[in-house]
Amino acid sequence: MDDSLYAEIAQLPRLRTDQLRQRYREVFGEETHTRHKQHLVRRIAWRLQALAQGDLSERARQRALEVANDADLRTQVPSQWLASARAAQRPPERRADKRLPAAGTLLTRHYRGRQIVVTVLAEGFDYEGRHYASLSAVAREVTGTRWNGLLFFGLARRKEAGRARR
Repeated sequence: MDDSLYAEIAQLPRLRTDQLRQRYREVFGEETHTRHKQHLVRRIAWRLQALAQGDLSERARQRALEVANDADLRTQVPSQWLASARAAQRPPERRADKRLPAAGTLLTRHYRGRQIVVTVLAEGFDYEGRHYASLSAVAREVTGTRWNGLLFFGLARRKEAGRARR
């Protein structure tokens, strides 16, 4: 290839998308539907090289067609692909915190002369007949201020004294 072709190909990434679409029209003789800049740059560069150096030989074209015809093409999507696609669309399952006890466990805490009893559920917590999504929500209900629920019920310890609080 001559230097002018290299220079033209090197300039392609600097062009705006509308300019690349115009150049595509010139090189291929048809409109493009894509606005993906990198794809346009690659296609135009390939076409410019093919025009300068020649395209595939007829023998290579025939061999490519034979390979394509011999390929075992599926007429249906494999079922495991569908299952994995459905799984990807579902929201990820929330893993229960390992510090939480099993469902059915009663957590107790004495706070300002009251005994607080919370039942651990499979999905959340029960306190005085009301459902709460987190222990922090229960602790907020009891104290009226924000608390880390694990700390409030003694399921976790504060960080070492030397560490700074956020």
